[in-house]
Amino acid sequence: MIEVLVSAFITFFVVIDPPGCAPIFASLTDGTSPAHQRRMAWKSVGIATGVLLFFALLGEPLLGALGISLDAFRIAGGIMLFLIAIDMVFEKRTERRQSRAEQVAKGADGGLEHEDISVFPMAIPMIAGPGSIASVMLLTARSDGWVETAGVFAALGLILLMTLAALLAAGPLMRKLGRNLEAMITRLLGVILAALAAQFVIDGIRRSFGLG
Repeated sequence: MIEVLVSAFITFFVVIDPPGCAPIFASLTDGTSPAHQRRMAWKSVGIATGVLLFFALLGEPLLGALGISLDAFRIAGGIMLFLIAIDMVFEKRTERRQSRAEQVAKGADGGLEHEDISVFPMAIPMIAGPGSIASVMLLTARSDGWVETAGVFAALGLILLMTLAALLAAGPLMRKLGRNLEAMITRLLGVILAALAAQFVIDGIRRSFGLG
């Protein structure tokens, strides 16, 4: 239980990246009222939670309906997470997020009503993106029994609460972290994610050939 909880927590923390979401959220809500910022934070995390729970609970039947084995999904998901890890190590992921945030900001009409950025890009794909969706499906499929599954959901809940806290405190949080510290943390987490992704691929290959 503890091992599953820790593994799931690290995976979700690296993939969802609550500190990394904070500067994007801060830039998207810059100049808006505190009430609007709080509303966007709660709505973003709420929508992302619904999406991730959907794939956690119905992802396996969905794969079955498509004729995709869990082992194949483990391998594909591991490769996807490995690519994300490479982007994190070389800071490509941060660049893409900032570019997406700038595009959304340019699309704002500048009127009295502020743009609703909760669904896109915050909930999808920044919080509930391909990496986090693949991770929640992989971890729930990998769980053995309801105890381990509960550990996965507990880890996901903790990370989503951390993400909510990061969004609510986006401005002060980014001032404290600074860009250099944030870049260092991102690279370290990328290395950890690469190792976890490699383990997913190894598990998928071993199970495919009946070795595990």
